[in-house]
Amino acid sequence: MSEIDFSDNNCFVCGPNNSSGLKITFSINDDDVCMAEFTPEDHHVGFQNTTHGGIIFSLLDDVMANWLFLKDLPAQTAKCDLRYKNSLQTGETVLLEGHHLKTKSRMAMMYGLMKTKKEEKVIAECHAKFMIMPR
Repeated sequence: MSEIDFSDNNCFVCGPNNSSGLKITFSINDDDVCMAEFTPEDHHVGFQNTTHGGIIFSLLDDVMANWLFLKDLPAQTAKCDLRYKNSLQTGETVLLEGHHLKTKSRMAMMYGLMKTKKEEKVIAECHAKFMIMPR
């Protein structure tokens, strides 16, 4: 499993030094899937103990982007088609997956999935395109 070092990164999702951030650690497993876990807390609420949709989007965006970063391919989101399937209650741990589908020229097509750790209920999924940054 490889793991990225974001010690000098102030990213809201993965930056370890961002005092308001989520501080998520991403890694790529043996199946070439970028993985992470997250448990929303009370301050992540959008409405009545339900995790804010923007937090869910941010996590999915980052699990896909970090697949690319872990492969030393820094990229930026170009387009994302997100589908919310179920609400996520605070305190419920989810698993995040980032899958690389294909790369064409400088555009990487990715798939992101968020599901509950306990029941594997899909919370949200998305397809996205990322622009690989020139070196």
